[in-house]
Amino acid sequence: MGSFNVLDHGLVPEHHLVPKEKEDEILEGLEVEKQNLPKILKTDPVIQQLEKVHGDIELGRLIEIKRKSKTAGVAKAYRLVVKR
Repeated sequence: MGSFNVLDHGLVPEHHLVPKEKEDEILEGLEVEKQNLPKILKTDPVIQQLEKVHGDIELGRLIEIKRKSKTAGVAKAYRLVVKR
């Protein structure tokens, strides 16, 4: 039996690693300091799956989450990768 890709599960929204060069633009648009964003653990299964594509994801990187929304179409949220 092969390994399960959590990102293929229907209940898990899309997760994307934000390019470093876009982080400041996103934070300015949200009018928030990076450390005040919600957190996602480096050990989260989603991060582990993203690392298979992008290689090691450093602490402090931003993850964009796209959720389907009946009212907004797509709602974007951001998480800060942390150790714990």
